[in-house]
Amino acid sequence: MLKLIHKILDDYKEDMKAVVESNLNDFNNVEQGISVSRQYLQKLRICVRQNEFSNQQDEITFFKEHKPYIYSRLKFYAKLYNFLINRPAGTIKSQQEFIDAEIKKLQESNRRNIDFIKYYREQSTVLDEFYFLRGKDKISLVSNTSHFYTDAEFSTSHDNAVAKIMAYDLLVNHYVQELSYLRDISYGKSRELNTLANGDRLSWTASKTDLIELIYALQASGAIKSGTAGIKEMASACESIFDLNLGNVYRTFLEIRERKIDLTKFIDRLKSALLQRMEETDG
Repeated sequence: MLKLIHKILDDYKEDMKAVVESNLNDFNNVEQGISVSRQYLQKLRICVRQNEFSNQQDEITFFKEHKPYIYSRLKFYAKLYNFLINRPAGTIKSQQEFIDAEIKKLQESNRRNIDFIKYYREQSTVLDEFYFLRGKDKISLVSNTSHFYTDAEFSTSHDNAVAKIMAYDLLVNHYVQELSYLRDISYGKSRELNTLANGDRLSWTASKTDLIELIYALQASGAIKSGTAGIKEMASACESIFDLNLGNVYRTFLEIRERKIDLTKFIDRLKSALLQRMEETDG
């Protein structure tokens, strides 16, 4: 049984390498993380249903370490997906405030379960038989009543709590990296991009909707990073270069898609303007 579990975990880590090393500001990569994690969590479920643990310690280890390893990643990518949907594609300050608020939510959630978090962080084991053996839970030790509705064959009273702690660590680490990236931009490491030799600043003089249409076209064509660059990543770069706030990029793109005519109005205008410039140059 233990060999089967380790084989599943090793295969999972191998299949997740590409996702872990990818740009997690891209929805496609995050969706892949969710999909792979769900598949392997189901493999663990089937393995546990079809086999027996050799002893209680193996069962405790499974629900305290093995299952939470994959389950926490599923939670992490699911939370990250929601984060990407709601993250404002605005100024650096607004993005920093949003990420700070997300970290605060995580901290508040942790405070509600501080006793078990302390138990887990200190690597205590005295209550493991109640926390991580199926059917051995004590109601007095259960703080989350949703446990009573879970699959009794594949869950204990606290394996979900461990997964939450592990997911918390992954999320905080990701958020800190994002804040560091935003600080680098705000300190001017990227601001030189929009300054000409004479000191003038580049400015976007078409509409913001036009710029968003262009961003989506560049992403769809694979012209930037072979199409792996995320929309938010590209929008943020354009905001820095042109010193503007694009607002909710995804909502604007939905509005573009709902146009009755001229779906690619700005792209068509670019083509027309370029052809005209070529004709004038030839003349």
